[in-house]
Amino acid sequence: MLPWRRALRALTAALVLAGAATLTPTATAAESAPSRTTVAVSSGWNDYDCEPSAAHPRPVVLAHGTFGNSVDNWLVLAPYLVKRGYCVFSLDYGQLPGVPFFHGLGPIDKSAEQLDDYVDKVLKATDAKEVDIVGHSQGGMMPRHYLKFLGGAEKVNALIGLAPDNHGTTLLGLTKLLPFFPGAEDLLSAATPALADQIAGSKFLTELNAGGDTVPGVRYTVIATKYDEVVTPYRSQFLNGPDVRNVVVQDLCAVDLSEHVAVGILDRVAHHEVANALDPAHAKPTTCLS
Repeated sequence: MLPWRRALRALTAALVLAGAATLTPTATAAESAPSRTTVAVSSGWNDYDCEPSAAHPRPVVLAHGTFGNSVDNWLVLAPYLVKRGYCVFSLDYGQLPGVPFFHGLGPIDKSAEQLDDYVDKVLKATDAKEVDIVGHSQGGMMPRHYLKFLGGAEKVNALIGLAPDNHGTTLLGLTKLLPFFPGAEDLLSAATPALADQIAGSKFLTELNAGGDTVPGVRYTVIATKYDEVVTPYRSQFLNGPDVRNVVVQDLCAVDLSEHVAVGILDRVAHHEVANALDPAHAKPTTCLS
């Protein structure tokens, strides 16, 4: 192989890996599947015997981000919501054959179909009529396909996105370099379809956002950080339409330095805003001490 072709292939692979690494919200050390399930149930979520209360009649479904899974993404937020009296459930979606633990990599429209099935499962188990969905990164955007194209609006009261890539990402401009690396876009689409779907201007996002960002009957909340280095520019996360609230955590706590990963996984300011969005009638002011 000619040296320049080797260099191009190396650069292409590096770009793909860099994008994957940057988009990884919860790449932690691998554990066995049983231990992950035990963690979730013992922490009070994914309990299919949970009965929604009169105060919180809708179960909460959590959708992880790219490279995430149903446990690691929610080790803080899920127990936080359980302690506040919610029935909380989390799903794995977007699995690729032979890739354990790290999900959210398959075609996003297919992931939305998995969400459809999972919501039905939760509704049946809890005898509830609607759910609320909270998602991080891809998990905050992917449910919009479910709401818009799969009839999900009839089963969902609210969608709350933590750093969702609603209009795609430029990865700080890196995606604009893909056309200069022959085969890079095809490799990305074939190996990790969800990454290709999340690039600003992709066919998937163009169809998703055509005709408006929202659907009637669903409340939307977007919680963003201006320090987001994955979904860029960060204001591309915002939605337009009725029943939409776009929040920047630094407007609530100026010294909050959370970036893309932290705002979804660890940030108490963001999590307090999630609680407010789930129960707006009893919302409390969010501050740095929330």
